[in-house]
Amino acid sequence: MEKSVDLVDDVLTRALSAAAIFSQLNQKKTDRIVRAVYEAGLNNRIKLARMAADETGIGKWEDKVIKNVVATQYVYESIKNQKTVGIISEDHESGISEIAQPIGPILAIIPCTNPTSTVMFKILIALKTRNPIIISSHHRALECCREAVRLCYEAALNADAPDDCIIFFERGSRDDTRNLMCDKRLALILATGGESVVKAAYSSGTPALGVGAGNVPVFIEETADIAFASEQIMLSKTFDNGTICASEQSLVVDGKIADAFAADLISRGARFLTDEEMSAVANIAFDSQKLTMTPEVVGQSAIRVAEMAGISVKPETKLLVAPLKSVGCQCPLSCEILAPIVAWYVVDGFDEAVKTCIDLNFHGGIGHTVSIYSNDEDKIKRFAVTMNAGRVLVNTPSSQGAVGGLYNRLNPSLTLGCGTGGKNITMDNVTAGHLLNIQRLARRRVNERMEHFDASLYFDPEIDAQTIERLFNLNR
Repeated sequence: MEKSVDLVDDVLTRALSAAAIFSQLNQKKTDRIVRAVYEAGLNNRIKLARMAADETGIGKWEDKVIKNVVATQYVYESIKNQKTVGIISEDHESGISEIAQPIGPILAIIPCTNPTSTVMFKILIALKTRNPIIISSHHRALECCREAVRLCYEAALNADAPDDCIIFFERGSRDDTRNLMCDKRLALILATGGESVVKAAYSSGTPALGVGAGNVPVFIEETADIAFASEQIMLSKTFDNGTICASEQSLVVDGKIADAFAADLISRGARFLTDEEMSAVANIAFDSQKLTMTPEVVGQSAIRVAEMAGISVKPETKLLVAPLKSVGCQCPLSCEILAPIVAWYVVDGFDEAVKTCIDLNFHGGIGHTVSIYSNDEDKIKRFAVTMNAGRVLVNTPSSQGAVGGLYNRLNPSLTLGCGTGGKNITMDNVTAGHLLNIQRLARRRVNERMEHFDASLYFDPEIDAQTIERLFNLNR
C-alpha cells in the first residue's frame, strides 16, 4: 500500500506543479502547444495504429488510422478557434461576462478497443483547456499508449508546454489506479472503457465524465433506400471489426422490405445464421454468468468469430446476422457485442419497430445512440422523440456518425455521454468545453421583472414598513 501511495503522491505532485504553470499561459501560447501535439499525433497516425492492432489483437490497423485522424485532425479543427483562456464571452445587455478557468489535473482512463486515438483525443482537449493530464491505459494496450504519450509530450515540450503536462501512469496494480481516482488533488476523471471502470470512476468521490453501453438499434423504415442503407451499415459495423460502442447492434427492418434488404446484405458479405449457429456464436460471444460480451470476440473478424464457434463460412464473409424474436439475456445476441455480429428483427410497421427499438435501447443502451434509415421526415421525427438516446442518427453509419465530424456536425469525440439514463452527467459528445470551470462576472443591472413589484402584497404594511421600503430601494 505504501508503494501505491508514494506513486500516486509523486504523480499528483508533478501534475499540480504543471497546473500552476499552465494556468499562467495565454491563449496564443496554449494554442501553439495544442497545434504542435495535434501535428505530432497526425504525423504518427499509421505507426500508432499498427502498434495498437499488433499489441491488442483487436480490430484492423487500417481503420485505426482513421480513428487516429479523427482524434487528431478532426478534433483539432473543432477546437482550434475556441476561446479557453480568460474572458471568453461578454453580454453588455445582461452585464454578464464569462471567464474560463482550468479545472486542474485530469485522469484519463484508456480502453484497449480505441487506445491511441483515445489517448490523443483526451490529451488535445486537456491541453486546450490548460489542464495537465494523467494517462492510465488498459493493460492490453500499455506499449502503444506509452508511445502515443511520448510523442505528444515531446511535441508539447518543444512548444514550451510546462513539464509534466502529460504523464503516463506506470501503475503497478489496481490499487494504484483506485488510490489515484480517490485522491482529493485530482480534479476530474475522463472514464472511457468497460462498465466496471466507469462505475469505479463515479464511485471514487472525484467528479467524472463517463460513458455507457451502446447496444445501438437501427430501424430500416419502409421508405429507406435499401442499397444505400445496406452499404452504410456494412461499412459501419465492420469498421475496426465493430469496436466502436456506437456501432450497430440490431437491425430492425420493416417486413415490407425485409427480404430485399436481407438479399442486399448477403450480396455484400453478410451471413445469416441458423438457430444452431446462433447458439454456437452466443456460447463464445456472451458470458452468461457475467451477462456481458466475452473479451475473446471483441474486435475479431466475422470469419474468426465463426471459427471460434465452429461454424463454416465463406472466405468473403464480413458480418454475422442473427435472426431473433425477442430481446433480453435469454437472447444473448440481442446484447451489446463489439464484433461483426448483429441481431435481426422483422417488424410489422412503424409502431412495432419503435417498440422493438425501445426494448433494445433499454436493454443495455439507454442514452447512447440509435439510428434510422428513412426518407419520411415525419417518421424520422416521431422516431427521434420516442428514443432515449444522446445521438439519433439519420441515414448515417452509426459508428462513424456518432463520433462526429465525418458525416455530421456533432463535436468529434471519443467519449460519448449517455445522460442520466446511462448514469452519465451529460449526453454530449465530450470535448474541450466540458473541461473548464466557467466564472460569471455579473455587473449590477436593474431587474426589469421587479419594476412593478408591489411588496405590500406580500407583507403587512403596518408591521413590515421598513422591509417594504428596503425592497423598493434594492431595485432602484
